[in-house]
Amino acid sequence: MRIAFDAKTWESGKAAETAALPVWEKNQLTPTGRALDKKTKGAITRAMKAAGFTGARGSFADILVPEGLGIGRLICAGLGKKKDFTSRRAEKMGGAIVRRLAPSSPKKLVILLKELETGKESAASAAAHLALGARLGSYRFDAYRTKLKPKEKGKVGEIVIMSDDPAGAKRLFADMERIAEGVALARDLVNEPPNILYPEAFAKRAQELAKKGVAVKTLNEAQMKKLNMNALLGVGQGSVRESRLVSMHWKGGGEKDPAIAIVGKGVCFDTGGISIKPAGGMGDMKGDMGGAACVVGLIHALAARKARLNVIGVIGLVENMPGGNAQRPGDIVRSMSGKTIEILNTDAEGRLVLADALAYAQKTFKPDILIDLATLTGAILVALGQDRAGLFSNDDKLAAQLHQAGEESGEKVWRLPLGRAYDKMIDSKVADVKNIGGGRYAGSITAAQFLQRFVGKGMRWAHLDIAGTAFASPQSPINPSWGSGFGVRLLHRFLQTRFEKNAAPDGKRTS
Repeated sequence: MRIAFDAKTWESGKAAETAALPVWEKNQLTPTGRALDKKTKGAITRAMKAAGFTGARGSFADILVPEGLGIGRLICAGLGKKKDFTSRRAEKMGGAIVRRLAPSSPKKLVILLKELETGKESAASAAAHLALGARLGSYRFDAYRTKLKPKEKGKVGEIVIMSDDPAGAKRLFADMERIAEGVALARDLVNEPPNILYPEAFAKRAQELAKKGVAVKTLNEAQMKKLNMNALLGVGQGSVRESRLVSMHWKGGGEKDPAIAIVGKGVCFDTGGISIKPAGGMGDMKGDMGGAACVVGLIHALAARKARLNVIGVIGLVENMPGGNAQRPGDIVRSMSGKTIEILNTDAEGRLVLADALAYAQKTFKPDILIDLATLTGAILVALGQDRAGLFSNDDKLAAQLHQAGEESGEKVWRLPLGRAYDKMIDSKVADVKNIGGGRYAGSITAAQFLQRFVGKGMRWAHLDIAGTAFASPQSPINPSWGSGFGVRLLHRFLQTRFEKNAAPDGKRTS
């Protein structure tokens, strides 16, 4: 789908197969809308009234095209209240328009977005975010479907967004489109079946980032064994699929610029191991590598747009299976950090993978900031549902910055506590730490406390539990996918606004 921006008025532009006309609440037309209504002698106003359309946010009305407009189809798209219009609303409108019109396969769609500057959003920002939403909303994963219904095959060929600042919109969207590519890549990885995307195959996908100038290194089991990564290796030892660890280093900043390490959990399939999960819903566990998928998508976005900062991605890739060689409840393993771990539940495996991945990231790259994300606990869904990811951190400023980035990107997080009382719950009588708490309570917090034990003294660190947001979350106008790609936009926003030199996302700069 090609996306372009144009400043021409409708009258001077070429005729389109389909046009979308945004309308404010209470059917307040933009100047372009009023001009079109006048040209058709009030036909648009009458048609909206007849259809019961009021311009409410997210609503649509198909208008019988008045004679003389030179288009095949006209829809009115509700913007809601003008004072509430934001870049997030623009994205959702773009996604909703594309998803509504795609089944009819229009070759060219014109969106009449002129005169929408509201004070909160510039004309360029509104147009660019609408385009981003259209790109995100058009995502499909049909790789394994041999038969599609006619409506399912539909897609929009070209979108032309009429804007008062097409040059500015084009400039902003150039970076946003790379972010959308990263989200789509993360979604693809989460949506892949586990017989196709196992650890070795995942590592090969990550290796493709080298084509964009990323320094990629993959460790096999023998190499990880030499580094004493027994926590990670223990999770994968019951599978016939070998485990892998991949690092991806994007060096877009200067030598003295901060380095940020992003670590992702990559359990390509999680049966629970010997502590096996119930059969119902186990198929969803192909998505237990959502954290690793986000890291790969994020590094792709940064490299594709030549971001001027230094970021390291580290992903631990395993398959957690029962078998004659599988890890047992009661086992004790020595991690890369030297700490010993008592395994009481083999289904609490993601934290074991992250323990060694966190240690590797710190020892190898010596980052200034360390962030991990993982589909770590079902308990986070009980606490927060599927609207927000859980945020844990040892640094108030870092936590506040991630929270703000979540609000700005639309990938929201909510901070939960850490503390000595919770930490005591993972003390072991026979090892340095045990991999689960003492009961049903505070499962997400004790998991975060476990990870914190593998974070070096003085290291600024944050953990994101994305179990409720990475897959099977409610679909939206900009996410029609089972795998959401959650985290790419959140972390990109955080990195761009806090660390990238001369960055001006959305035409703005945050301090």
